[in-house]
Amino acid sequence: MKKHVKANVSWIGYMDWELKKFHGDEYSVDVGSSQNAYLIQEEKTVLMDTVWTPHKDEWLNNLKSEIDLNDIDYIVINHGECDHTGSLPLLMKEIPNTPIYCSALAVKSLEGQYGKQGWDFHVVKTGDTLDIGNGKELIFVEMKMLHWPDSMATYLTKDNILFSMDAFGQHFACGELFNDLADQDLLWNQALKYFVNILHPFKALIGPKLKEIENLNIPIDMIAPSHGVIWRDNPNQIIEAYAKWADPNYQEDQITIVYDTMWNGTEKLAHAIADEIFNQSPKTRVKVMSVAHEDKNDIMTEVFKSKAIAVGSPTCVNDVLTSVAGWLAFLRSLKFKNKKAAGFGCYGWSGESVKIIEEELKRAGFEVVDANVRSNWNPEQEDLDKVPALVSALLGEVQEGADEEEITGNAPGKRVYRCSICGWTYSEEKGDQANGIAPGTLWEDLPEDFKCPICKQPKNVFNEVE
Repeated sequence: MKKHVKANVSWIGYMDWELKKFHGDEYSVDVGSSQNAYLIQEEKTVLMDTVWTPHKDEWLNNLKSEIDLNDIDYIVINHGECDHTGSLPLLMKEIPNTPIYCSALAVKSLEGQYGKQGWDFHVVKTGDTLDIGNGKELIFVEMKMLHWPDSMATYLTKDNILFSMDAFGQHFACGELFNDLADQDLLWNQALKYFVNILHPFKALIGPKLKEIENLNIPIDMIAPSHGVIWRDNPNQIIEAYAKWADPNYQEDQITIVYDTMWNGTEKLAHAIADEIFNQSPKTRVKVMSVAHEDKNDIMTEVFKSKAIAVGSPTCVNDVLTSVAGWLAFLRSLKFKNKKAAGFGCYGWSGESVKIIEEELKRAGFEVVDANVRSNWNPEQEDLDKVPALVSALLGEVQEGADEEEITGNAPGKRVYRCSICGWTYSEEKGDQANGIAPGTLWEDLPEDFKCPICKQPKNVFNEVE
């Protein structure tokens, strides 16, 4: 069944009510999700994206019930990931000569996933247009690294709909389809969770991309993302929310305490820290979250909102608990900045956990305070007496430049630089021969207009890494 969106535009996606996990097991889905595909029926008929592979047969049968497939003039693929293209191979068996409009990197993505099928690709870039009749056209806008290098958005003139792909989306199954009909608490909770866990590593690109869209001088009456609700009531509200969340200085008056425990000693320290935050700053919101019992994506959403965090683990086999180790790796991948952090934990014998936590927090971009709490066996009063200093340090101001990655000091010619936006690395030893840079070319000898070949960001977003 298709659902009317506006004028000659319909939703023809899949409502995934039972979905519980996404990106493997990396993302928890609380209230289902949707894979949004759209049908535009003007003088030319356009299919905008498809749905995930497990639903391909049901989706294609539904599409056939609504339209003769041979009436589809164009297919637009805004992003190559299989939750949006998984049904494309089955569809193309039916209409193999239908032209596909997508970015250059989407061609690479689609052929990488589904093989070279001889499909009729038409590569587009920002500002390119496609006339679909009745005085309307599609305008394409590249959205690199939001959240894949191949991502783009498509704008429909006259109806003023921005098909935004993953940007502005949520994993939220909303049968009512539109934001004004949705449960508002669920909607905004899921919108923030999606932003933090999927788009946050690339948030430095969001502000410039919003400005680029603004400079196109296109009125936006609706935003139709690839997951979740369609923003038809004041669509600017989600744009404003993204601009606020993407601000590098965004944080709330909140401290989140994240920990795991073996015999409850580290848990006692977590509770003591929470109590002391209230003593020193009663208006500061406090969250205490166990990585063993709380959802990791929900924890990260709270970390995003926080101005500081405290992370605790007992020492286990000269290390932190594996639950905490995995969580710290995830924390590093989200690239939080301008936040303070502290470590705490109990130990019986060797006591390495707090030092390991502090090192990992520094690697993750946090300003780690000097104060910590290390308790031998169970917390005694002398351990608890260290808690006020830790809390006081967390409540202080973040030092300017605390988020900068440590320079390794490797010898020239052996250095490696990583793009802080997309993660692509440049090795001086290997060069970048695909882009004409010879092996052995030093970083400082690269042209000043050098840009990351993946996300097209300039040299100043790169950091030297080990």
